[in-house]
Amino acid sequence: MERVDVAIVGGGPAGASAAEQAAAHGAETVCLEQGVPREDREELGPDSTDAAGMLDYWVDIMDEDYQDIPDDVVLQELSGTDFVGPSTTVSLDTTGMDSTYPGFGFTFHRARMDDWLYERARDAGADIRVGTSVSTLETDLAASGPTHTLTLSGGDELEADRVVLADGPQRRITMDALDQFTPPGSSIADQLSPPTANHIAYQEYREFPEEIFSEDRLKFWWGWMPGETAYPWVFPNDGTVARVGLTMPIGMTLDDVAHPVSYRLLDPSDDGIPSGATYVDRLLEAVYGDEYDVESDMPRVEDRGKSKGTETYPISSTRPIDSPVDAGIAVAGGAMGTTSAFHEGGYHVAVRTGKIAGRLAARKQLGTYNDVWKRAIGSEVARNVSFADIVADYEPDDWDRVFAVANGMIGDGDDRSLLQRGYSAGIGASKLLLAYKRRKFGYRNGGYVQFAEDEYVY
Repeated sequence: MERVDVAIVGGGPAGASAAEQAAAHGAETVCLEQGVPREDREELGPDSTDAAGMLDYWVDIMDEDYQDIPDDVVLQELSGTDFVGPSTTVSLDTTGMDSTYPGFGFTFHRARMDDWLYERARDAGADIRVGTSVSTLETDLAASGPTHTLTLSGGDELEADRVVLADGPQRRITMDALDQFTPPGSSIADQLSPPTANHIAYQEYREFPEEIFSEDRLKFWWGWMPGETAYPWVFPNDGTVARVGLTMPIGMTLDDVAHPVSYRLLDPSDDGIPSGATYVDRLLEAVYGDEYDVESDMPRVEDRGKSKGTETYPISSTRPIDSPVDAGIAVAGGAMGTTSAFHEGGYHVAVRTGKIAGRLAARKQLGTYNDVWKRAIGSEVARNVSFADIVADYEPDDWDRVFAVANGMIGDGDDRSLLQRGYSAGIGASKLLLAYKRRKFGYRNGGYVQFAEDEYVY
């Protein structure tokens, strides 16, 4: 039976980053990625998990020097973002966060970014096997230390001393692997089952008329469609191609919507929640249909994405869990719940948690993993789950109200950053800030973790 020091299940941003760090720190490392086909690449690659946008401070969370990112990865430099409510819009030209990246952010080519991470991992000595999936993982807690047996799709077995689970929001291997160490009568699926813990995202690549293509701004529409942290977006790509997409909860029905008539992208004739493609058509018609024929003036670019210019993929929308580190297992990225539908997935946190897991696995220091990842990304996680909690029950009027408050909190001049005026912006701003601070205080000291390290049973 083949044996390695570190086996990594999943080759997305978390898995590839774990592989690079594990190999760079001297471990014999294999990374196993099932792989999916895409229109815009010749070979199989990792599944897409976000709309491929990167804000300035996210580059620092990734622990990357932005100057190292290849030029062909970056598609558009961004100057800001627009949050569009039913009748009120907020425009931000800075994130307000300290960062080494000199601009607001950028959009990037997901497959090329993945390939860059793979190239670095292979250069470090990792064995990257795309097209090889894992069927099961079983752990033997021997007195001499844990041993993990991975059964591959072809029936072969692989033995590893330490394992990094990075199989993304679908968690195909993670849930059963962790259930080996959950208390009797419970399951990690209570926290991480994809149908309840994930959102579904859908996007299309569309060619825009040059005169309305916003090459340097992200656009999000809040309060236009129902669902907790459900919203459409437009991300500028290369040329005049943009990704038009949306995220929404899995399994939502119209019975879950209190006031369907208040949402602009719902129609009185709907007998169910519209499909992603229908939502995209309705958004483009609502925003541009008075002046353009959407079908002919904004055609789908069919040689992009996963299939004929479209992509459907899961995004984790839950709080993270700790890993059973005493069993020699670390969970990273979307598999552990650190990505978020509230901020478009989380390529940045996936890369960072993967790096930490790979480095510690190589050094035989996985016992510190849960503490180290919290120090690295804890503020980002607490911020996102706090905001997501606050807006969970928002309806269209709530978005207009909070956007009006936000406009009052943004300073005058060129540097339009939220919270620049803080409590001086009035009672509405004070209430919003207080609600956020209360939520965030409740998640102090890692309180956002929903399954803690000491809950595992060995």
